[in-house]
Amino acid sequence: MTDDHTKREIGVGPHPEPWPDDPRLDPDLLAEGDRRNVIDGYRYWSREAIVADLDLRRHPFHVAIENWQHDFNIGSIVRNANAFLAGGVHIVGKRRWNRRGAMVTDRYLHVKHHATMVEFIEWATDEGLPIIGIDILPGAVPIETTDLPERCVLLFGQEGPGLSTEARDACDTVCSIAQFGSTRSINAGVASGIAMHVWIQQHVEL
Repeated sequence: MTDDHTKREIGVGPHPEPWPDDPRLDPDLLAEGDRRNVIDGYRYWSREAIVADLDLRRHPFHVAIENWQHDFNIGSIVRNANAFLAGGVHIVGKRRWNRRGAMVTDRYLHVKHHATMVEFIEWATDEGLPIIGIDILPGAVPIETTDLPERCVLLFGQEGPGLSTEARDACDTVCSIAQFGSTRSINAGVASGIAMHVWIQQHVEL
């Protein structure tokens, strides 16, 4: 017996002719079909057109990720940043990171690299953005009951060690996510999605 899910195709095939007269549409996608990981409203749009449209309504929070080790969760965090339409993504530390987990969603984001934490802090200060760390640390406040600034940077550490000492010192506030089981912490990618959604709940009219 064949599972229906195995037969379902993602996206759309070639567009029937005559093609729409719309400069946002990509001729290659119209001719060959669009199987990308994009919402239906962006089918056949060029990547440049999608980015330009997203730029008109990006949210004023940014996401920053420490990248001192080879952390596979960075791709998931970037993918979440796309889903929640973060204003930008900032990689602090090593320039290279695992893009496979992002599933090419980084192409629709503005990703900036900061070689050091000092460089990142200077950028945030110049932009007037408070740094909100997400980690389970002594003195951290529950994110569920904290008013997050509308303009801010949500800073995430590495899977396992969490925020570095330098990052902790840079934070205006550190928020923790409530947990109720036996494990010490939750996956960094999951934590990022929760934190971004808390910001959405506080600042976006649904």
